[in-house]
Amino acid sequence: MIVNPTPALLDNLYWITLIAVIVSSASGVLKAGFSQFDLFGVIIIAIATGLGGGSLRDMLLDREVFWIRDQGFFIASLGSAVAIFITARLMVIPPRFFLIADAAGLAAFGVAGTLVSLMVGAPWLVASFMGVMTGTMGGIFRDVLSNEPPVVFQSPLYATVSWGGSLMFIGLLYFHFDVTYAAVFAGLSIFLARMLAIRFNISLPRFRFKS
Repeated sequence: MIVNPTPALLDNLYWITLIAVIVSSASGVLKAGFSQFDLFGVIIIAIATGLGGGSLRDMLLDREVFWIRDQGFFIASLGSAVAIFITARLMVIPPRFFLIADAAGLAAFGVAGTLVSLMVGAPWLVASFMGVMTGTMGGIFRDVLSNEPPVVFQSPLYATVSWGGSLMFIGLLYFHFDVTYAAVFAGLSIFLARMLAIRFNISLPRFRFKS
């Protein structure tokens, strides 16, 4: 399945990616805040979180890295980092807000990564996995730099809901749904599924040896 990059589609991709960068960078700042990093450390974590997954995706797809092509995404990541850093000093931000920002970034980047992959002609299954990687790798970079086990490996359904949402997005496109509506529906599905998984502690079976 190949999605033709029309001007309207590119415009949708731009805004989806911008939202993903902002909320993912915010989640990076909040996670760094738990470790009491200074401003520079917070910015590095925010950039790694907000831009890391999309950068890896673009390198694997042999595309120009999105935030190097358009530095507006880099500026958005920096702005998000500084804004959350200052806001946290002026008002109380509940620790669980990190999970909301993280889920929003997972959803937006999952859809954006899938869409980009389809636009360059990746097979549908590869495109769906690229969506997962785009949505999760920034969080992995964030957690590793924060010296903590990655959330994706031990949290209630995380990459699983991203992959499901990416496949749903591809399915909707296959049945000729409008790209904008398909993206919104798939993104909301990822976000809500992640929130429900956290609320009810739904997770995949863990590996264990027979005793």
